[in-house]
Amino acid sequence: MIIHSIFFFIFSFIAIVSAIMVTASKNTVHSVFFLILDFISISCLFIMIGAEFLGMMMLIVYVGAVAVLFLFVVMMLNVSQQKNQWFASTISSTHIPMGLLISVIIFFEIIIVIAGWKYKPEILNSFPNSVDSEITNTHSIGYVLYTDYIHVFQISGMILLTAMIGAIVLTFRQRTGLKRQSYLKQISRERDESVELKKVESKKGVKIDV
Repeated sequence: MIIHSIFFFIFSFIAIVSAIMVTASKNTVHSVFFLILDFISISCLFIMIGAEFLGMMMLIVYVGAVAVLFLFVVMMLNVSQQKNQWFASTISSTHIPMGLLISVIIFFEIIIVIAGWKYKPEILNSFPNSVDSEITNTHSIGYVLYTDYIHVFQISGMILLTAMIGAIVLTFRQRTGLKRQSYLKQISRERDESVELKKVESKKGVKIDV
């Protein structure tokens, strides 16, 4: 039990320090690496408190997909030229008060939720689905998700499917004024269609029709 507590505080300390370094680091790539470390530490904390499903989902979704996507996007962008221009520009600095306001609102929402759980324990007992200690956390989530909330789960799946189909349709939409690459036309064209041989007299140029 003592070793469990020691590892819990170690992962908590790593999560807090890495979260601070995400915003304090001047290098954007280093910030993404600290973000990945923060996600890994939080997933370890979830596993240690018994929420292994949330821990594995944190590793698969956030670390394996979202954080890696952030890393590739940051490495593809030219961030070095915009490193010190965000706070210096007058247009972007107007977003700082709005961001601080949203952060304060989220902070107070978290305080209200935690206070409600601490000072009103009957809120936890008001849920219709009681937790059975004989089955695992993953089995409990699967049982609730595929029985009581099966309709909500199917509707969310249909919404995601609609969004995916809409993205594909927008990608293949034909728009005028844009040049698209047709690989089938490029592969099937003959040599006579792309190469034209002309006899050029000495000291005379060639007239090209544009």
